[in-house]
Amino acid sequence: MFGIVAAVLFFFAFLINAADIGTNDVFSSTNVMLLGLTALALHVAGIGAGWASRSRR
Repeated sequence: MFGIVAAVLFFFAFLINAADIGTNDVFSSTNVMLLGLTALALHVAGIGAGWASRSRR
């Protein structure tokens, strides 16, 4: 889940940077890229990978 979010955030950061869109400081390409890296780190750590099913014994 977080891997897909990271890919989308990286794509938005690329579009902001490639189109040279003037945004405010909150939505600059660097900040969006850092949010993507955070989501990617959470994905690699195993957070948000899916629901774990508990078996009954």
